[in-house]
Amino acid sequence: MINRQLIRIKTVQLVYSFYQNGSKTISSTEKELMFSISKAYDMYRYLLLLMVRVYEYGVKDIGVQLSRAERLHLGSKIDRRWEENRFARQLQANKALLTFAEKADETLLDESVVKNLYKSILKSDIYDDYMNLKATTYEDDRTFWRHAYKACFMPDEDIDAMFEEKSLYWNDDRETVDSFVIKTIKRFVEANGEKQPLLPEFDSDDDREFAESLIHEALTHGDEYRAIISENARGWKLSRMATMDVVLAQLAITEFLNFPTIPAVVTINEYIGLSKVYSTPKSYTYLNGLLDYILKRFRAEGKIMK
Repeated sequence: MINRQLIRIKTVQLVYSFYQNGSKTISSTEKELMFSISKAYDMYRYLLLLMVRVYEYGVKDIGVQLSRAERLHLGSKIDRRWEENRFARQLQANKALLTFAEKADETLLDESVVKNLYKSILKSDIYDDYMNLKATTYEDDRTFWRHAYKACFMPDEDIDAMFEEKSLYWNDDRETVDSFVIKTIKRFVEANGEKQPLLPEFDSDDDREFAESLIHEALTHGDEYRAIISENARGWKLSRMATMDVVLAQLAITEFLNFPTIPAVVTINEYIGLSKVYSTPKSYTYLNGLLDYILKRFRAEGKIMK
């Protein structure tokens, strides 16, 4: 699940913190990165669990309606399509998610957030369209929840507040993790039943190794890489550069020199993109020129062959 974009984001944040906080060690920062990644995976599972709790709240609401109709001898028929949604039932019974739920802090999933999400779905056109279908297939059930997640869960600021209150590590993860939730919904297959696999924490051992090596090499050779930045900054001293720009350039150099299978253009584009989010408005232009110049020198000196 954890992709290299998220790994880079978290590494940038922690390397920046390392230089701002003189008391941190390389070892503790490396451990903090892996802990931060595990928290992102927890967020992914909590968001899946949140869908289950919203579904269950709806089932309870339908039960209340049925009891009331029976008690008052009302002739109106209560539509149970929500309750009978096959995708939601499958997610509710998912073994991997149930295992997580056993040790999860369920107090994180605020009941008011669950209730408001349920109400938001009921008010949506997505719900009306779903309920107006003459009959539903598993595909219809799954599509309904995918659309409901995009329309009601993803823009909900109360979910952000709910996570941020519990952990600072979740502040910048939501958008990326939401994309993993959508991918998971798409991958559900009815025939897999309760054994449907969720996304693994890492797609491959290569991604785990990338995370571990990126932060280790960047900090272990920090002085060396910062000297390279200073030598090639064309009249700029490190003290005049934005701290974040130095960190971004340091990590790009780390990738140039230590990851031969990652194309240099991919590295440059990734850190230019991060500069637009985390640094000054003009940083990306300067950083692009600096990294391009350093890359040409590395190639001319035979330090890299990519």
